[in-house]
Order: sequence, then structure tokens, then C-alpha cells
Amino acid sequence: MQLAKRPEDVPMVFAERFNSGDLSAVMEVYESGAVFVPEPGSALTGTGAEAANADFLGLGLPITVRPRHVYTTGDLALLIVDWVIDGTDSGGSPVHIEGTATDVARRGPDGCWRYVIDNPFGVRLDA
Repeated sequence: MQLAKRPEDVPMVFAERFNSGDLSAVMEVYESGAVFVPEPGSALTGTGAEAANADFLGLGLPITVRPRHVYTTGDLALLIVDWVIDGTDSGGSPVHIEGTATDVARRGPDGCWRYVIDNPFGVRLDA
């Protein structure tokens, strides 16, 4: 599970790591100090962002991602990504969460791309 060498690969790397269930692997896809927005109006960093990611992982369901647009300038990229978490939780209840993310990624000194801002509900109309 290598980190993305191209900005368009960041969502796929994230999904692969998310679907592994390994929180540490997921968090490696983020820059230090990155912002995660688990719900509109709630921008988290550090341990808060990690805990929010753990909540999504705790569903125990896979995520599917479909990048829609990637716009890059230099070492920055804007990613528009459709995603879905769908299945049945451990209690037998159906779960369906989806969104269109507006994310920002940056190429680091190691040449790998990581999230700077992960806003999974970026274009949610009811927010």
C-alpha cells in the first residue's frame, strides 16, 4: 500500500487503506496538520481528525471511490470524488453513506501526494 505518486491516485490509495481497516495506514494518507471534515461545519485536525476517521472505519464496511475531477497546479491538487460506504453493520442494520468530496492534496518533499483538506461532504446540498 504505497502512497500516491500522482494526485489522481490519492483517492484510490485512501480507499485501499480504509478497506484494510488499518487506522494508522489511513492516517499516513494525510499531511501532518491536515484538516478532516467528518460533517459540514466540523473541521478537525490531529487527534480529532484521527478519531473521526476511526468512527468511519468502525462501521466495518468498505468504501468505494470514483474520482470525478482532478485539477493540479504545481504541488497542489483539487480532487472532486464521489464515494459510497454501503453494507450491513455488525448489528444487522443497513448502512448507506455517500457524498461528493472536495479535497485538497499536496505533493510532499518525498514526491508522494497526501490530503491537506479532506472534505467528504464537500458539495452536500442540505448542509
